[in-house]
Amino acid sequence: MSQTLDPPATRDMPSATRDVPPAALDVPPARPVPRLASAAGVAAGPLFLAAGLTQGLTRDGFDFTRNALSQLSLGPLGWIQVTAFLLTGLLVIGGAVATRQALRDAPGGTWVPRLLGAFGVSFLLAGVFRADPGAGFPAGTPEGRATSLSGHGAIHMLAGSVGYLALCAAFLVLARHFAAHRQRGWALVARLLPAGVLAGFAASAVTAAAFTAGAGLGLLGLSAVATRLAFPARQQRPCSAARGTAR
Repeated sequence: MSQTLDPPATRDMPSATRDVPPAALDVPPARPVPRLASAAGVAAGPLFLAAGLTQGLTRDGFDFTRNALSQLSLGPLGWIQVTAFLLTGLLVIGGAVATRQALRDAPGGTWVPRLLGAFGVSFLLAGVFRADPGAGFPAGTPEGRATSLSGHGAIHMLAGSVGYLALCAAFLVLARHFAAHRQRGWALVARLLPAGVLAGFAASAVTAAAFTAGAGLGLLGLSAVATRLAFPARQQRPCSAARGTAR
């Protein structure tokens, strides 16, 4: 009676693991990320929104239906919003560093940190180059919208546009990462977030509140995915899944 031997490469592996498709074994597990950098990415969005909403409710002449949060950089108390822009930019860049560590050798590990870094830089530029006054803010400004942009206002708007496009692209790339790790719910969220952000921006022609909502959605979405990457769900190991199938 002859005996059949397994090939040397698979003889020492659990029998259940041999039945796992090769593609499932190629997805690397999530890596631990630096806590401080992770916390920076999580905190960036809530900090910026809290600063903006608090000022919007307390500063004379500001109306959420007519004015963007960027205009809070103007006037005697404008330094508060400028500080919020600069600090948020640094926090987002810190989060990009954490994301690079979390996604190293994984799908999206190259482009997601770069795109988030670009988003962070856009906040730094928006803090340095302030928005133009208009729509009654600061108090005493004519009610109508400005018909032309100043040089610093144009740079501010361009930085914001490019930054949020980079964030939307980062979400789409992250969707691939989540899908590769069988996190279908998070993959769906990452695909829907860009649509919500862009819809808010498109509706800003009707009310500035839509623009604020779109920007806020992007920032909160970034905090959510940063939290997921910092504290990843327990990955389903191929061998465990195979054992369950074998039973």
